[in-house]
Amino acid sequence: MSNKVENIKPYSGEGDKTGQVRQMFDSIAPAYDFMNHAMTMGIDKWWRKVAVNKVKATQPASILDVATGTGDFAITLYKTIKPETVTGIDLSDGMLEVARRKVKDKGLDQVISFEQGDCLKMRFADESYDAITVAFGVRNFEHIDQGYREMMRVLRPGGMLCVLELSTPRNPLIRWFYDLYTLHIIPFVGSLKSHDKSAYRYLPLSIAAVPQGEDMLNIMRAKGFTHCEVHRLILGTCSVYTARKPE
Repeated sequence: MSNKVENIKPYSGEGDKTGQVRQMFDSIAPAYDFMNHAMTMGIDKWWRKVAVNKVKATQPASILDVATGTGDFAITLYKTIKPETVTGIDLSDGMLEVARRKVKDKGLDQVISFEQGDCLKMRFADESYDAITVAFGVRNFEHIDQGYREMMRVLRPGGMLCVLELSTPRNPLIRWFYDLYTLHIIPFVGSLKSHDKSAYRYLPLSIAAVPQGEDMLNIMRAKGFTHCEVHRLILGTCSVYTARKPE
């Protein structure tokens, strides 16, 4: 099954989405944290806390953070839950360089580790992790079905999957302001800060195209996940999806 977001790529021209996403995040890595917090006015930190608290309820000993980026979610997971280990995987070496500096500065490099890899073809053995998380990364998967299949594979029976993803508001008035902000203001500011205009044009397009709400839950169910739920946050601009692997 193909989703329209899979056909939206950061750059025009040839090349698969996976390669273009890697190139984009390598390009914007130095500015990513600043833009992430600025674009959301710091609310992204609260979004992460909401998602982490849902994972905390299962008390996982090992967590895999897929599309970990600069490591903010992995760090929040460890500080809140105190699992034995947190592993982060990401396509972009540039983003991972930032993540590794963060955990070293915080003295967490013995419990949080990062590695470069394709989230659609992970090297991990079957049933390796008690919980898997993805923050703002599913819309960047070249094949969403394959991403969920891989996460199902490496998750232990009874384990939790938690996906935090941006979404579009349903209210027409809020949607008007949202579109103005995401389609015009963010690309302008993003191009000034990161010098990569395409990256911040890609962002709102990918948010609008990614499966949302029940559509996202149906993809999870199709891959065998159970107890699939969605929790909408802040006027519908972000959603937390949770699911379990059957025992």
